[in-house]
Amino acid sequence: MATELDNPCPPKRRAAAPAPAPKEKQPRQSALAKENNISAATESEIKEAFSLFANSDKELPSRSLRQALTALGVPASSPSELQDLLDAADPEDTGTISYAHFVAVAALKLSNRSEESQQREVEDAFRLFTSLGGEDGKITLACLRRVARELKEDVGEQTMKDMLLEANGGSGVGRGVGLKDFEGVMRRAGVFR
Repeated sequence: MATELDNPCPPKRRAAAPAPAPKEKQPRQSALAKENNISAATESEIKEAFSLFANSDKELPSRSLRQALTALGVPASSPSELQDLLDAADPEDTGTISYAHFVAVAALKLSNRSEESQQREVEDAFRLFTSLGGEDGKITLACLRRVARELKEDVGEQTMKDMLLEANGGSGVGRGVGLKDFEGVMRRAGVFR
């Protein structure tokens, strides 16, 4: 019978459990974003479009509203709609639009995008991947490799496999990603509500 004295080595320590991966910090929703019922990411997009055309006083010239909305991907559908948006964004007819007024107008336009136009956007984005060699109308590992190569992005093989698995609910890398799975990813990412 062995005793502790027979074994001169101390007991082995177990390796510590790996620390959990740090969670990505999500940007906080500002009061303006809450007021207009938009996410922080959507407000960031709106702010970028506003900044493209804002003057040195950090105001948007009224004549630039059409271009700013177009840059955001929600252009006015007609001259009369543009005039209505201008009336709402520049109520005192000063010739400039404050950031807060632009956010309100842009949030309204974004929330009024039709389901049909959203579906078209999803299909167009999906086609960008599958037109590069998707088999059976699915985004495959080969598609992701081609896109990464086209964009000159250094994306590891395992990362691409993980992307496919995340998108298709873990159904396997070989299954690829269909249009419905892709749409789900877009919605989870906050591109559409």
